[in-house]
Amino acid sequence: MSINEKLKNSMNDQLFKAILSLTTLEECYAFFEDICTVNELKSLSQRLHVAHMLQAGESYDKIVEQTGASTATISRVKRCLLYGADGYQLVLDRIEEKSIR
Repeated sequence: MSINEKLKNSMNDQLFKAILSLTTLEECYAFFEDICTVNELKSLSQRLHVAHMLQAGESYDKIVEQTGASTATISRVKRCLLYGADGYQLVLDRIEEKSIR
């Protein structure tokens, strides 16, 4: 059973559909302010930033210094980049593609 199969259920479907319905940064801020605590949102954005820095070849020391992430978090994100479902890679590629346009 793949990880996606383990996560797949109607509640997660509803959450992901809700996220996909957002069309502006302002809508994202409003939704995530309501659905997440400040610390949860900071953790999510920190992990994405760590993934971006790892992809750019930055050292763990520099990542810790710039993001405040623990080495355990950095290792977890790196493991996802190498062996995960390619979700980070998909998003990072799309962010890069939009910044080029």
